[in-house]
Amino acid sequence: MLDIKFVLENADAVKASEVARGNDPEVVDELLKLYNARNRTRGQFDEIRAKQQLLGKSVAAARAQDEKSKTLQELKLLAQKVDAAKLAAVDAQNEYDACAQKLQNVVVGAPSGGEDDYVVLKEVGQCATEQSLGFSPKHHSELGEQLGIIDTDRGSKVSGSRFYFLKRLGARLDLALINMGLDLALSNGFAPMVTPTLVRPEVMRGTGFLGLHDAEVYRLSEADDLYLVGTSEVALAGYYSDEIVEFLDGKPIKFAGFSACYRREAGAAGKDARGIIRVHQFHKLEMFVYCKQEHAEQEHTKLLEMEEQMISALELPYRVIDVAAGDLGSSAARKFDCEVWLPSENRYLELTSTSNCTTFQARRLRIRERFQGENAQSSTRSVATLNGTLATTRWIVAILENHQQEDGSVRIPEALRPYLGGVEVITPDSKGA
Repeated sequence: MLDIKFVLENADAVKASEVARGNDPEVVDELLKLYNARNRTRGQFDEIRAKQQLLGKSVAAARAQDEKSKTLQELKLLAQKVDAAKLAAVDAQNEYDACAQKLQNVVVGAPSGGEDDYVVLKEVGQCATEQSLGFSPKHHSELGEQLGIIDTDRGSKVSGSRFYFLKRLGARLDLALINMGLDLALSNGFAPMVTPTLVRPEVMRGTGFLGLHDAEVYRLSEADDLYLVGTSEVALAGYYSDEIVEFLDGKPIKFAGFSACYRREAGAAGKDARGIIRVHQFHKLEMFVYCKQEHAEQEHTKLLEMEEQMISALELPYRVIDVAAGDLGSSAARKFDCEVWLPSENRYLELTSTSNCTTFQARRLRIRERFQGENAQSSTRSVATLNGTLATTRWIVAILENHQQEDGSVRIPEALRPYLGGVEVITPDSKGA
């Protein structure tokens, strides 16, 4: 949610942001219209309510019975007007709130356009091909099956399409990546968190994962009215909802949240259907930062640096892209993706994302900090929130594809070996033991 004062003072910039996202900028004019209507009906209610209170006092002051009866009759009629004015004010507020929820965060620095209009900021490492490898690289699903570490057939039998079992070293790889990422997070001042995977609708809505993204979210029955999260970002964003946070010495509050994650992948039929790239359930270690508004951009840079550090330690070729405005989530003002190379498909695959959500989520969730204003008066203001991926189950795909060898084995990167008890190579003979 945007600050209405900011929208009033920067209506053209907000419209330009909506256009860059591919949205109709008329929503800004509609919001301003509803804002004025809300203020007008609220003023009318306050005026009539004040008259009612004043007239109520005159009843007690009236001495003559006929005068008192006349005043009571006027008070009764005025009460009806108060009720009608209150109802009009509530309706106007609801219309305004509904429209305000449609407005997305203002884009900051992201290129215009849609999914294919990203800008490549850097490319790191040598991308393996059949020519450079000297053999035809196998798809990760084939490798996982031959190594005995991924079983999608039985996953589908038990739970349906896009589910899987990770077995033996496959399961250990998943946990090893999480623990490696957690060590990196700890060394950078992040507090570890194991988060709920079920959240209330107001938290899911506050982080921007309802509305346009309804189709991607699993919802429990109406009796429970809870949602399964697609990232621990949701729970971590809701952690301080309706609270005033304190930044000790101005330093950000940083969490590394681990959780199982669930996504419906609606509309993804046939897309990345093989293996464990686009699945309904996976594990993820997510970085989440609360900070002062003016620190958000530098914290965003730090999150990206940590993601790159993790990818580089695993010896994976990758590129960093600046995601175009039309491909941003509604909460993100800017997002950088790290994409890893897949030699079996000769393409890049998104491995991590980090988003600067500025004050958008915090305003919706009412998360504030105490702030010294220009007039030296103490007040409160919204904080900024950011998020970034540090490890997910999908990273297994990157390791299998990029570290496969001609004999069908997979070399474990040195940095990951301590988290696997020193295992250096997964071989077909070992069956992932």
